[in-house]
Amino acid sequence: MDNSRRGESFSRDHNFENIISLANLLISWKEFKRGKTKNPDVQKFAMFLEDNLFELHQELEQKTYKHSNYTDFYLKDPKLRHIHKAQVRDRVLHHAIYRILYPIFDKSFIYDSYSCRNKKGTHNAVLRLEKFCRKISSNYTKSCYCLKCDVRKYFDTIDHKILFKLIKTTVKDENALWLINEIIFSFYKGGNQGKGLPLGNLTSQLFANIYLNELDKFIKHRLKAKFYLRYTDDFIIVHQNEIYLKRLIPEISEFLKQELKLDLHPQKVTIRKIGQGIDFLGYVALPHYKILRTKTKRRILKKLEFRRQQAVAGEIAGQSFEQVRQSYLGVLSHCYSNKLRQELMHEFSI
Repeated sequence: MDNSRRGESFSRDHNFENIISLANLLISWKEFKRGKTKNPDVQKFAMFLEDNLFELHQELEQKTYKHSNYTDFYLKDPKLRHIHKAQVRDRVLHHAIYRILYPIFDKSFIYDSYSCRNKKGTHNAVLRLEKFCRKISSNYTKSCYCLKCDVRKYFDTIDHKILFKLIKTTVKDENALWLINEIIFSFYKGGNQGKGLPLGNLTSQLFANIYLNELDKFIKHRLKAKFYLRYTDDFIIVHQNEIYLKRLIPEISEFLKQELKLDLHPQKVTIRKIGQGIDFLGYVALPHYKILRTKTKRRILKKLEFRRQQAVAGEIAGQSFEQVRQSYLGVLSHCYSNKLRQELMHEFSI
């Protein structure tokens, strides 16, 4: 059973008790530790698991809990990202909060919001874009334009007060709001107090969707843009009229500034014909087919060669290398990539 179904068994009127219950904390621990059992900090927490969870539960129950400081580092995936990592106890709590709040808020999100949601994801978003383009262009026989936008430094500039206000419209439990407030205001980006969400928190994924759900509703309900979809802070509107799309840009920009204190990235606002190719989420959508983005292709080849060399040197098992190769072949199965698939199957051997 997925997280959303498990969370639905809890009452919305008792969010706090549901979040901090020992049962929820234990399930959250089990979900959190997957793939992390070799990490020293996770192993240390596991050594005294019952004591650690009970102590966390008591601090939450007595409302003496304080979020720990973050450890920061940089990760290239593929862009250089500034990650902020909390302590294990806090990350377990992030899972506990997410388990209860996700099913409550997910019901309010528009259908075509694809980031960090069950049964959504990048491949479904790209398939939806292709469906929009086929419909608008009458199976690629008429004009079809795509307005593609990106919010500038999205996670770094999310306003804490606005976010908390948006959450309060749905969550009425005062104790739950106290805890959410503690999580949100535990972090700020650089010297910009009251702004930013840490990329390392599971709760940040949910909070980011809550925040831009306001943009989704504005574009869908106020601007009446029927063919709209969003993945994190990247969003696309498809229409047969280029002039119509151009007129939307200042309205969207003004809404973001006034209501959410966000800005469109000036270098990442484009309008393109479908025949020119729409670069979205690692793929380029073209009439009747899609191909892998050139940068994505280069990244796959570079990473796979690095893993191959590790396997040859005995630094990783051959099975681990094969798992990586199969995962990339899975990525290629979603687009036209016969030549690259053959290269991965026959030229990368150990």
